[in-house]
Amino acid sequence: MTKRVRKAVLPVAGLGTRVLPVARATPKNLLNVFDRPILSYVVEEARAAGIEHFIFITSRGQGAIEDYFDGNPEIEGALEAKGKTDVLAEVRRDLLPPGSMSFVRQMAPLGLGHAVWCARELIGDEPFAVILPDMLMAAKTPAMAQTVAAYEKVGGNIVVVEAVADSDTHKYGIVALDERDGSIGRMTGMVEKPPQGTAPSNLIISGRYILQPEIFPLLERQGKGAGGEIQLTDSMIELMKSQDFHALEYDGTTYDCGDKIGLLKANIAFALAHPELGDAARAAIKELL
Repeated sequence: MTKRVRKAVLPVAGLGTRVLPVARATPKNLLNVFDRPILSYVVEEARAAGIEHFIFITSRGQGAIEDYFDGNPEIEGALEAKGKTDVLAEVRRDLLPPGSMSFVRQMAPLGLGHAVWCARELIGDEPFAVILPDMLMAAKTPAMAQTVAAYEKVGGNIVVVEAVADSDTHKYGIVALDERDGSIGRMTGMVEKPPQGTAPSNLIISGRYILQPEIFPLLERQGKGAGGEIQLTDSMIELMKSQDFHALEYDGTTYDCGDKIGLLKANIAFALAHPELGDAARAAIKELL
């Protein structure tokens, strides 16, 4: 029987260099996508998948993330006094229960693998999710819920993937598959940004994982890899020698909000999909065009 996935690691310590200068003053994962911060959508996605404990891997200047998910008595009191119950409900929807958040300082930007390793004491011996907040996923069934469902079916380790054009595979981490059952395929390998024309598939690693805790001792021993950083992919390749890995080609659309154009696309897409303001957003976009 597989252990239930209760905890998620959210690496939010990145400097946001691709969205400078705005990331100088605001943590990049608190940048707005239409009417809510990026992290609001990501945490909502994780909660819908049954995640109970959120471990944010932070760096200097990111206290606003901790404050965002905490209560604000002044704002809430003022809204309540004015009878603005609809706005009050929106403000409170992202509040997390006491004890369900932990914040771990990464101290130095040593890569995604190092960020995940920083959560080792809080994860313990449980399987856990890794959610890259830059990658905002729009899906009818939330991406993390799809991932947990795949994990409950096959166990082991799960990597969410999506297809890209063959001409773009050199830009991403790519998986190799042995066999496939619908949207789930057994993995035989991973390669980080392969030279053009050498990728084993067109399926890129997309920013959602479920990993077993045996990854931590491997990360501790892991040397620097691509870009001079400790790469999570390198330790996953090592863990694959002793544990099963499956790729899930999820049903949805990914927006890279760590990129200015990706963030713009996310704003447009989520505005158009808004249940109350979508029509007004569509009219505003048409007016601009």
